[in-house]
Amino acid sequence: MKKYVSFLCLLGLFSFTITAISFGAKPKVIKTLIVDGQNNHDQWPKVTAMMKQFLEQTGLFSVDVQRTKYTWNGGALVNQYKISGVPATTDLPKSKMDSSFHPNFAAYDLVICNFGWNAAPWPAETQADFDKFIKNGGGLVVIHAADNSFPEWPAYNQMIGLGGWGNRTEKDGPYVYYDENNTLVRDTQAGRAGSHGPQSEYAITIRNPNHPITKGMPLTWMHTKDEMYDRLRGPATNMEVLGTAFSSKENKGTGRHEPMLLTINYGKGRIFHTPMGHVDYSVACVGFITCLQRGAEWAATGKVSLKIPTDFPTATQSKSRIFTE
Repeated sequence: MKKYVSFLCLLGLFSFTITAISFGAKPKVIKTLIVDGQNNHDQWPKVTAMMKQFLEQTGLFSVDVQRTKYTWNGGALVNQYKISGVPATTDLPKSKMDSSFHPNFAAYDLVICNFGWNAAPWPAETQADFDKFIKNGGGLVVIHAADNSFPEWPAYNQMIGLGGWGNRTEKDGPYVYYDENNTLVRDTQAGRAGSHGPQSEYAITIRNPNHPITKGMPLTWMHTKDEMYDRLRGPATNMEVLGTAFSSKENKGTGRHEPMLLTINYGKGRIFHTPMGHVDYSVACVGFITCLQRGAEWAATGKVSLKIPTDFPTATQSKSRIFTE
């Protein structure tokens, strides 16, 4: 009788396993919060909407948006794009602090930062809660001009690894790049942080093809028209450069390979940082979309299940997708 009961138990377990495999266990939905609201780029609300759509299309993410109030010293509303009836704004020249801005970070697995240059500092309590969220294992994705933001917030500078503008200089950390010998350089000489030449298409060179975010990508692929940030500086601790782009002197650049795909560990938290994503056509690049999706999944979970799409850019041709407004 005992053998018979044991057999039935094993049979039931086997049947349950086969059923689970057949129907497929649904992956956990990654609860994501995009924070924005003060940015010197007039398309920032559209970029937020595009990122939300591209992430939710994977079926892995549910995305909320929370933004600071539109308060600034001077400036004007720009009715270029709307989300939920809220007009876009350009903060000129410097935003005022929104004392009510305090998202419930603990309710999410992942935060995406889409702020920009001259964004007002967050209230001290909000900064402390965000720092706690990341240190305790929360994920963070930093997009384009968000690495211009909050230069006087030490913890944020640690989180993003490298930043530009906002009076950042050698005091904030080394200038990190790859030289002509493909050697990673941490240059501590005096100099400003942050510059870029005219927008153009440019090639991304993968520096670590074995990282979960970049695994399976072509070693070189073309990104659509975008700003190419260079001379970024910062603490650069617990940071890895996954991909670079060559900033040519002919395009008013540095003649160096500048970081375009970065990961940073901060406490138990994981951060994916890309300086790409200036405007809508930059964000519509399949390469950018793929890096966003895979970088976000990695930041939230430490793993990547999303595959490299068949329409991924090649070494000679960029690819774009249509954003349905």
